[in-house]
This record gives sequence, structure tokens and C-alpha cells, in this order.
Amino acid sequence: MAEAIGVSLDYLVGFADYELDNTITQKILDIQKLNDEDKNAIIKTIDALLRDAKARKAYAQ
Repeated sequence: MAEAIGVSLDYLVGFADYELDNTITQKILDIQKLNDEDKNAIIKTIDALLRDAKARKAYAQ
């Protein structure tokens, strides 16, 4: 049923507050398949970008 309406099972049964974006989920799965060095580099980059985005949002208020 979750697949038919395009949501995750966790979202459907109330375990998740947000519906997961399928493109982001696929990217996470792709990252998990990488070697540790590449995976860590990508995670560090994502962390830095998220930190910067949160800072911009905080200072905009």
C-alpha cells in the first residue's frame, strides 16, 4: 500500500514525521555502497553544507 501511494512504510504507519524523498534515499543507498574513504569524504562535505545552510537560516531570522 505504501508503494502504491508513493510513501515509506514508516511514514504510513506514523513512525516518521516526514515523508522521505526517494531521490535522497537512493543517494544514501549509493553512498553506503562506496568504500570507507569515499563515503567519509562525502559525509564530511554534506556535514559542512548542512552546517552552512543552518547558519544562513539562523542569521536570516
